[in-house]
Amino acid sequence: MKIGILQTGHAPDMLLPDTGDYDAMMARMLDGQGFEFETYAVVDQEFPKGPHAADGWLITGSKHGAYEDHPWIPPLEELIRAIHTANLPMVGVCFGHQIIAQALGGKVVKHPDGWRVGATQYDIEGTPLTLNAWHQDQVIEAPDGAEIIGRAEGCDIAAMRIGERIYTVQPHPEYGAAFMQGLLDHRAPGVVPDPLSDHARALLSTHTDNAAMATRIADVFRKGA
Repeated sequence: MKIGILQTGHAPDMLLPDTGDYDAMMARMLDGQGFEFETYAVVDQEFPKGPHAADGWLITGSKHGAYEDHPWIPPLEELIRAIHTANLPMVGVCFGHQIIAQALGGKVVKHPDGWRVGATQYDIEGTPLTLNAWHQDQVIEAPDGAEIIGRAEGCDIAAMRIGERIYTVQPHPEYGAAFMQGLLDHRAPGVVPDPLSDHARALLSTHTDNAAMATRIADVFRKGA
């Protein structure tokens, strides 16, 4: 099964030698699940020919806001709607969660309560899962027909299911402790308030349920194929 990765941002340059870019992190998260991957760097205006260029789609995180005025966001929203119409499986992570919601009629904002950073406990489909958060933006209105299946303190729409084939999550199951530390070292200063960064650093050794979420994501693709 071919998964098209719609890459909506780039990892910090200084972290690339150790972790690879966001598409590599997503592929590594799903390693061993039997998928092949092709990346389309939509953030750099590289788009597939259409929704049937892959059997399923995975939208990455990004430093950009879904509501920002970038030339690649409107065609990405059009592609999301085309994938939805074609009834193909699609998964969104963080920015991916947000842009799917926005493209299908939901609302995304820079949340007035500020950043969520570090290991966070979520309730996803009735199961407690600890996953790494790194976001200020949030979905505050789900699209019509969406089922809200995930929540956390301060994040009321942390995961959604739209129909049988669209699954979105706000946290980052592709982020491990080393990458989180790199973000705290290189992207947080001057952006994330110091108390939040310090708290996230204290939680770097916390066990995260990345593998469990990776299995859920893989199941969405397999069941939707």
